[in-house]
Amino acid sequence: MPRESLEARRSRTQQIIAGLRRAYPDAHCELTFSNPLELLVATILSAQCTDRQVNIVTTELFRKYRTAADYAAAAPEQLEADVRRIGLYKNKAKNIRACCQKLVDHHGGEVPRTMDGLVALDGVGRKTANVVLGNAFGINVGVVVDTHVARLSQRLRLTGEESPGKIEQALVNLVPQSEWTLFSHWLIWHGRRRCSARKPDCAGCEIVDLCPSRGGG
Repeated sequence: MPRESLEARRSRTQQIIAGLRRAYPDAHCELTFSNPLELLVATILSAQCTDRQVNIVTTELFRKYRTAADYAAAAPEQLEADVRRIGLYKNKAKNIRACCQKLVDHHGGEVPRTMDGLVALDGVGRKTANVVLGNAFGINVGVVVDTHVARLSQRLRLTGEESPGKIEQALVNLVPQSEWTLFSHWLIWHGRRRCSARKPDCAGCEIVDLCPSRGGG
């Protein structure tokens, strides 16, 4: 199979975007939140955990803790108990407290709107920062690369890279910046609903004609 040029891959990416937009017109972040702090906390909790499980835990958590100061002032064992249904809950509770203490100390209790400001917080890497910037503030700084985005980017042959950072760089070179946040949602929704890791539904896939891996290839 001849190597696909960058221009051809960009053109195919645009067709993939069009197909996914039609398939998932309501695609959005499936973590439940009503403000930037809630999304930040939910995203920290979501590492190696399903959005559904996080949403169950945060239903009560967000009623109890309303501000960054609330989390920062929480007794460590109490916050651990409040999120114990989440995997790695002790470490995540520790990061949330420390993160929120920095918000209080350096940002007036508000979530910063910059990549540098976010990644300086405990428990926040580039992926979490991209989630918060794109979904809470509508700021497209990068592409969220989770397991679905990484897997589908490779399956669709948009990149052969394996590390999240290199996958993100490949995608920002293919996708218009205005659609970076939505592109992640479209791939995540497609990965959850159609293109599973073990048994992709190629027969029902809305973008099968654009996929070099169709039929298991």
